[in-house]
Amino acid sequence: MNKQIIFNLPVKDLDKSKAFFAALGFGFNPAFSNESSAFMDVVDGTLHVMLMTEAFFNSFTNKPVVHAKEANEVIICLSCESRDEVDSLIAKATAAGARIPHPPEDHDIMYDQGFEDLDGHLWNLVWMAPQA
Repeated sequence: MNKQIIFNLPVKDLDKSKAFFAALGFGFNPAFSNESSAFMDVVDGTLHVMLMTEAFFNSFTNKPVVHAKEANEVIICLSCESRDEVDSLIAKATAAGARIPHPPEDHDIMYDQGFEDLDGHLWNLVWMAPQA
């Protein structure tokens, strides 16, 4: 069985969200994208995010959509290869319009920083020392 994780995230403006994540260096697969969704490759073909317009997202559930700027259901955490990669992605996210909810946390063997994307979804970037 092919193991992949795909997060489906509702977004208010698909084009703006695509531009935001493209500015962070993420690519999109046009074969699985249309005017209502964009299939984003996050980690080498194993972790993906499907950005969906709110209307399209609503078609998959009969429950109300949580608006991430008002409430939180999940924090998406991505591991990074170095502290510099954490800082670099945070700088790109900030330049693309992200909100930074807290300063970086340095625990010697672990370094992390988070950002909120344009729709308020929380992303945490973490580097862990190899000896950890």
